[in-house]
Amino acid sequence: NSALAAEHSIEPDRWWDEYGALIDRIAPRFRRYEPLRHASTFVLGLLSGLDRKNCWTIAEQQGQENPNKLQHLLSRAVWDADEVRDDLRSYVKDSFDDPQGILVVDETGDLKKGTQTVAVQRQYTGTAGRIENAQVAVYLTYAAPRGHALIDRALYVPKVWIDDQTRRERAGVPAETTFATKPALALQMITSALDAGVSASFVAGDEVYGNDPKLAAALEERRVGYVLAVSRDHRVPTALGPVRADSLAGGFPEQSWQVHSAGVGSKGPRLYSWAWLPIPSDQPGHRWMLWRRNDSTGEMAYYRCYSPTPVTLAELIRVAGLRWTVEESFQCAKGQAGLDEHQVRRWNSWHRWVTLSMLAMAFLAVTTAAQNEQAPAPPGLIPLTLNEFRRLFDALVLGATATNESILKWSNWRRKHQFVARQSHYRRRSEAP
Repeated sequence: NSALAAEHSIEPDRWWDEYGALIDRIAPRFRRYEPLRHASTFVLGLLSGLDRKNCWTIAEQQGQENPNKLQHLLSRAVWDADEVRDDLRSYVKDSFDDPQGILVVDETGDLKKGTQTVAVQRQYTGTAGRIENAQVAVYLTYAAPRGHALIDRALYVPKVWIDDQTRRERAGVPAETTFATKPALALQMITSALDAGVSASFVAGDEVYGNDPKLAAALEERRVGYVLAVSRDHRVPTALGPVRADSLAGGFPEQSWQVHSAGVGSKGPRLYSWAWLPIPSDQPGHRWMLWRRNDSTGEMAYYRCYSPTPVTLAELIRVAGLRWTVEESFQCAKGQAGLDEHQVRRWNSWHRWVTLSMLAMAFLAVTTAAQNEQAPAPPGLIPLTLNEFRRLFDALVLGATATNESILKWSNWRRKHQFVARQSHYRRRSEAP
C-alpha cells in the first residue's frame, strides 16, 4: 500500500552521506583531525535519542571511557566557534535561501544555579515566565518557504558582569566585550547575515525589539523591511498627534477588521482579525501600524511595519505569522539537540556547545525538507516532521537493536495517528461559527 511504498523511499545511507558532507564543510576550521572527529561525535550525540545530553552521557553512548575528550573539545581544543557559525549560516543559506525569506530575532533563557556561569544573573526570562537566576541569549532564525533554522547566537552579558573584571576574567569573557542591549545584539547578527548574502526582505521580532527605535532606524537605513511587535502604549503618529496603539484600535469600525490566516498550525489555519493604518512620514519608504485581534479571547497584538516599497496587508501578515518559527526553533533545539542542557561555565565553552547544537538542528531541518521533497507523504500520513526525522536518523543511522521494518512501522503508526488528529482539528475548526 501507499504507506509501505513510503517506507522504501527512506534512504538512511543518503542521510549519512549528507551528514558527512556537513562535517566536511566545517573541517577546515579545525587544525587537527582529532578535534574534528570529536566534534562529529559530539553532534551525533546531540542527534541521538539520549534523554539527557551532556559530555558524560554522549561519551558513554559513543563507547568512550570518559568525557575528557569531549570536554577538551568544548574548552581547550583549537577551533573558532564563530567560523563554524559562518559555515552553519552558509549551509542554511545554500539550502533555504529564498526572496521570500525573513530573519526572526528572539531571546531565550536557561535557568542556572549559582553565580559563576558566564553572564548568569537574576533576570526575566520567558522560559520561566518570571525573574529567575538565568543565562539569556539572543538568537537569529532564517525562515523561508522551504524551511527554517537558527543561524546565529549572541550571549547577553549584563552590565554588572561587564563592570566586574575579576568575574569576567574567571569566565573567559573577552576583554573587548562591551555592554550591548538585546536589540543591539540582534542588529549585529542581522547585519552579519545580510552582509553574508542571506536573502531577507523583512525582519520580525517581539516587543523587546519593536520598542527599540535604534533597531528600526538601522533597518530602514539598509532598506530592509520589518514587522516588529510593540507594546500597547506605543505612540502612533496621527494628524491629531501621537495616539496610543490600543486607543486607536478601540475606535475602529468593525468593517475595518479583516479575517486572515497567520499561517497553518498543527491544528489548522491560525485565523485572526487584522486592521492596518498607513503612517505618514517625510522619510523614504512606507510605514504602517498593524493590529491583530484574537476573536475568541479578545487578545490584541500591535506591530510597527516598514517596507522600502509598497506591500499588501497579506504580505505584512505573512511576515508577522512567521515570527513563530523562532519559538519552534527553540522548542526543537532544546527538545531534540540539547541546546539548553550544556553544563559549561566559560565563554568559549558556551559558544561552542550552542554552535554545535545549532549545527545539529540545521542538519535536521535541511535533511527533513529534502526528504519530504524527494518522497512526499502518501495519503493518510502527515509529512515527515523534524522530530520524526531525528527519531528515524537515530534508529536507522546511529545504530539500533530494532529492525528497519519495525522502526518504519512505528514511524508510520505515529504519523497516521497525527494525521487523524489533524483532520479532526481541521473539521472542528471549520465547523466553528
